[in-house]
Amino acid sequence: MSFQGKNFAIVGASSGIGAEIARLLDEQGARLFTYSRRPPTQLSAAAHWERVDVTEENFQLEGLPEVLHGLIYCPGSINLKPFSRISAADFRKELEINVVGAFRVLQQVFPYLKAAGPGSSALLFSTVAVQTGMPFHSGIAAAKGAIEGLVRALAAEWAPTVRINAIAPTLTETPLAAALLNSDEKRQSAAQRHPLRRIATPADIAQTARFLLSEAAQFITGQVWSVDGGFGRLKT
Repeated sequence: MSFQGKNFAIVGASSGIGAEIARLLDEQGARLFTYSRRPPTQLSAAAHWERVDVTEENFQLEGLPEVLHGLIYCPGSINLKPFSRISAADFRKELEINVVGAFRVLQQVFPYLKAAGPGSSALLFSTVAVQTGMPFHSGIAAAKGAIEGLVRALAAEWAPTVRINAIAPTLTETPLAAALLNSDEKRQSAAQRHPLRRIATPADIAQTARFLLSEAAQFITGQVWSVDGGFGRLKT
């Protein structure tokens, strides 16, 4: 599964899942164009990086190549609160990071993806909390639910030239989730909620991302794949 000579843009490549996807693609010969608030680490010197904050209204992805074979949008949030305590500002921030940012990026990169012809693809991220109702997740579930709708609509609109899919992870061991996994008791409790009895790692998610972006997934579009250790579907 080689990406030699292919151009990929990754928004949010500095840590967590985005960093692991960038590392995998970089190892397999992809030419990377990364955008984040901090520079990514452990990438080859050839990787391009630009500072970008997706909450800035007029941000632009600078330095894109004329042809883009793939786009990965990774920014997200974990802001767990009772519904009664979510302010309008909180909710707008969830939408800005998760949905509006993705919307702006997709509009910018579509001409570059289209230029690559059949085989180019985009990948977004949802959450297990969209399909599995969970307390205190109303803000993020609403925002990521919009992502799932966007994926299906664009898959229909962009076919047959550009594919677009999403991954819906469970709680994953990333800096974003650090406060939820900052003790042995919390880690054990999180692991026990999953039928596979462990916490997801960025590598678990990145391997699925690599497949969906590859030529092996050429007949897959408009899908939301759960990578959740069975959490969303199984009771044990």
